Amino acid sequence: MKNLSVAAVRLSRWLLSFAGRGGSLPGQIGLKIDPQILSKIRITGPVVVVTGTNGKTSTANLIADLLQEAGYDVVTNRKGDNLREGIATALLSRTSLSGTVKATAAVLETDELNVKYILPAFPVTALVVTNFFRDQLDRAREMEQLIESIEGVLEPFQGTLVLNANDPNVMRLADKAPQASVVTFGVARNQESTRVTGEAAEGKFCPRCSRPLVYDWYQYSHIGRFRCEACGFGTPDTIDVNLEDIDLSAGTFAWNGSTFHNPYEGLYSMYNAAAVLALGKLLGIPAPKAEAVFRHAPQPAGRNETFEADGRRIVLNLVKNPTGANEVMKVIERDPALKQIVIVLNDREQDGRDVSWIYDTHFEKFMNPATQAIWCTGTRSGDMGLRMQYGGWTGPLHMVSDLKEAVHEAAAAGDVIYVVATYTALVPARNAILEEVRK
Repeated sequence: MKNLSVAAVRLSRWLLSFAGRGGSLPGQIGLKIDPQILSKIRITGPVVVVTGTNGKTSTANLIADLLQEAGYDVVTNRKGDNLREGIATALLSRTSLSGTVKATAAVLETDELNVKYILPAFPVTALVVTNFFRDQLDRAREMEQLIESIEGVLEPFQGTLVLNANDPNVMRLADKAPQASVVTFGVARNQESTRVTGEAAEGKFCPRCSRPLVYDWYQYSHIGRFRCEACGFGTPDTIDVNLEDIDLSAGTFAWNGSTFHNPYEGLYSMYNAAAVLALGKLLGIPAPKAEAVFRHAPQPAGRNETFEADGRRIVLNLVKNPTGANEVMKVIERDPALKQIVIVLNDREQDGRDVSWIYDTHFEKFMNPATQAIWCTGTRSGDMGLRMQYGGWTGPLHMVSDLKEAVHEAAAAGDVIYVVATYTALVPARNAILEEVRK
C-alpha cells in the first residue's frame, strides 16, 4: 500500500500541475489509499514542525530559507497547506517509491489541531510553537481544548521544544514533554511594552495551579514577562534567544552582540525572528546566515503587503482573530498619513462562522482624524458597519456589497488605502488591488 500511496500522490500532483493547480488533493488521495503512509516514510536530516495561532506561516518560511542558506535541500509546505493532507502532499511528492524523502531537511507548517497527527508520525527534531490565542472558536474550539490536543502527544516526544518564553500558554507544553529538551525565545522589554493590557488576554491564570499570574510587563495581549507567585511557573530567568534593543522605527533588534533587520513590520513579528534564531542556534547555523535571510525575506501575501497604484499606496493585511487583528490596528495607527480603510469581513467555513471576535479587536485605533473614510464589505459587512458605529466612528461609512467596487472607490478617494481582509477574502481583495495597480 505504501508504494501505491506514494505513486498516487506523485502522479496526481504531476497531473494537477498541468492544470495550474496544486493544494492538498494529492495528499488526500495518498492518505485514502494508506492512512498510515506518513509513518512509513524516511526523512534524512532535521525535521522541523512549526505551529501556533499567529505567525506560523512566516516563521516556517523563514526557517526553510535559513536551512537552505545553510546548505540543506529542504522540503516544505511553503504555500501554507498546513493540514495533514497538505503536509502529505508536500512530503510524498518528494518521496521515492522505496519510501525515502528526497531532501536533507523538512520544515512543516502545521495547523494546531493537526499536530496530534504529525508529531507521532515520524521523528521530529524540533517543534516550534509561536503563540496560542483564541481563534475561530467554531473550528478550533476553546484554546484550552486546542492546547490539550497537543499536550496529548508530547509524553513520548524526544526532540526539542522551541517555545515562546513570553507566552504562558506555550511554556506550559514543557510540563507535558518529560523526554524533550527545551529551547526558549523571547523579546526583551522595550518602548512598546506596557505595565497593563487592555487587549483580550488568555494568559491570566497559571496552567499548573490555576492561581492568577502576575505580569512585570506586557508586549501585547498576554505576551510578556509573567510569573506565578504560588508555584513558581513563569518566564525563565534565562531565555536562550532574547531579542534586545528593539527599534520599531528602524526595524532592527540586537542579539548575541549583533544587530539584525526585522524582515516584517511590528513588534509581534519580532517573535517570528526570535524563533528563527532559536532554531538556528539549536542546529548550529551561524547567525549571519539568519541576517541574510531576514534581509532578503519576501513579503508574504496579505501580511502588510504594499502595492503602488498610480502614486497611491495600498496596504493589504490578513486578520483572523482579535490578537492578530489588534497588531494590524497598531500598524495602521502608527501611520500618520491621511488614509482610507477597507474592511472585508467574511464568515465562510475557513474564516469561522462566529464573528464575535470583532468586538475584541481595537478598531478604535484608526478612528482618528487621519482616517478619512471607512468602507465595509464582505458577507458580514453589516456586522462590521455596526461595529464601527459602536466604536464611535462618526465619519463617512460606506456599506458596499461588491469587494472590487469597495477597493476601487477607496483607491479613488485617497492616496493611502489600508485593506483589511479575513481569510477567504484575502485572495479576492488582493486581486481587486492588482486590478487597481494595472489601471
